[in-house]
Amino acid sequence: MAVTQGVPAGRPREFDLDQALDRAVEVFWRQGYEATSLADLTAAMKIGKPSLYAAFGNKEQLFRRVLDRYSEGPGSYAVRALEEPTARKVVEAFLKGAVEATTRPQCPHGCLGVQAALAASDDGVAVHDLLTAWRDSARAMLEVRFRAALAEGDLTKGADPARLARYVMTLSFGLAVQAAGGAEADELLGVVEEVLLGWRS
Repeated sequence: MAVTQGVPAGRPREFDLDQALDRAVEVFWRQGYEATSLADLTAAMKIGKPSLYAAFGNKEQLFRRVLDRYSEGPGSYAVRALEEPTARKVVEAFLKGAVEATTRPQCPHGCLGVQAALAASDDGVAVHDLLTAWRDSARAMLEVRFRAALAEGDLTKGADPARLARYVMTLSFGLAVQAAGGAEADELLGVVEEVLLGWRS
């Protein structure tokens, strides 16, 4: 998608909006929200501040676009996992998807939703709350799916869908932290296999 920005008369500047957004994803993913400056963003996106503001708004508004972009791309495994036919398959797809998303060779390791949450100042409160809600939405979707599995007899009677959903989310965050720390995909997939060995339907 090409965006034309007005610069000196007769010399319009064009840049690809989607490409610029993908570059912003990588910067926030690698550095987190708090540590990312406008200078970092404009350098990576190869645009000036006026163009950034005109196309995306301020830093927080840009980050909201980035989070949507991430959710539709690397983070899309979460929604796809819910379509698996059994609760065990849901867990397997969710955790393996988390490993794949957090260990991509050409991408920063770890999860953007975890990395970007390292915001401590007052300026980061809105983004912190945004990411909390983003992560909780995934937990809530898992809980709904597990409640359906329980109703279908796919989970042991007495299983707690809410607790199970939180357990899976905790595992996925742990995998993301391990990936950010340098753990390789095969090591993390081994962890997933270990979890599945202990699965009780």
